[in-house]
Amino acid sequence: MKILLVGEYSRLHNSLKEGLITLGHTVKIIGDGDGFKNFPVDIKFENSFKKGIPLALKRIIYKIFKIDLGSLSTLHQFNKHKNNLTGFDVVQIINERAFKTLPNIEIKILEFLFKNNKNVFLLSCGTDYLSVKYAFDKKYRYSILTPYFNNKVSKKEIHYIFQYLEGSHINLHTYIYQHIKGVIASDMDYHLPIRKQPKYLGLIPNPINTQKIDFTANLVIDKIVIFHGINSHKYYKKGNDLFDEALQIISSRHKDKVEIISTTDIPYDDYINSYNKAHILLDMVYAYDQGYNALEAMAKGKVVFTGAEQEWLDYYGLEKNTVAINAEPLVDSIVENLEWLINNPEQIIAISKNAREFIEKEHNYIKVANRYLEVWNTSN
Repeated sequence: MKILLVGEYSRLHNSLKEGLITLGHTVKIIGDGDGFKNFPVDIKFENSFKKGIPLALKRIIYKIFKIDLGSLSTLHQFNKHKNNLTGFDVVQIINERAFKTLPNIEIKILEFLFKNNKNVFLLSCGTDYLSVKYAFDKKYRYSILTPYFNNKVSKKEIHYIFQYLEGSHINLHTYIYQHIKGVIASDMDYHLPIRKQPKYLGLIPNPINTQKIDFTANLVIDKIVIFHGINSHKYYKKGNDLFDEALQIISSRHKDKVEIISTTDIPYDDYINSYNKAHILLDMVYAYDQGYNALEAMAKGKVVFTGAEQEWLDYYGLEKNTVAINAEPLVDSIVENLEWLINNPEQIIAISKNAREFIEKEHNYIKVANRYLEVWNTSN
């Protein structure tokens, strides 16, 4: 089959592409490479308005005329490649805002893809209308909006989340759902809000290319190394503030037993290299399931503090804190779990081994690619 993957989040589509190619299919990825993470894509849309004078000009023009130069630039770049974006057997859009443009521009781009390709599918991956609405209505026990409800951030500071509840985006959401063959959830956080949607095709776990990720036995020889990688743009959304508080307590109580590594806003490759020697990785708090960074760290044999809620345990038939540590939005809970590992380093070795086995069983990129093919083929 000839397959077009639109957009990239944390290497999901690259890993899926590798699995599909292994199975004999032709695959192309288009997008911006997921911003500063700069993942490989076959057709790249450049953002010339990220900083400096171009960014200032973009803001002024938008404030006065409500014209977004970045969106127009993406549309122009898309139009230049139109001839290479037709005739695909399957097109998969990674998110409702895969091109990161204003909703009316997003619709213009999608109109062409819907018209000139056979079967278009949507991934519920990252924030979208239904997941944000589910969070706003407090249907999760906690969510990316919990910091807002707790007055840690203002609505203005997380406007990039609330934009999915605006009328213009709801129109985009409705348009997409009218034209797609179906929608697939990439993990439990997106499965829960859409599980009753008529076009829902089920949850397919994130693909991980385990052949590219070496497992290292997580032996504790001297100090236990804890890694905390921060994305400042999502500091409260991911619960990094809670991790920071917990690490301060751990550092004061166990400074002779632990080494703490913290980074902020570094490129993907640097991020991966920075945590290679870590035993424990602090990923995110406000989640029920693991995101891509957590999964890749688990494949390496790290003990990851991340989303591992009961719904996820039930889905995969797992026991609590045997594959990953559920990072609840409570500093005391994070500290308690860290101290349990510090005082019982044999658990680090056991969880490390379990984590790799789980990734190979549930997230292997070829197995996952086969599941996508099954869903795509039965939904045509």
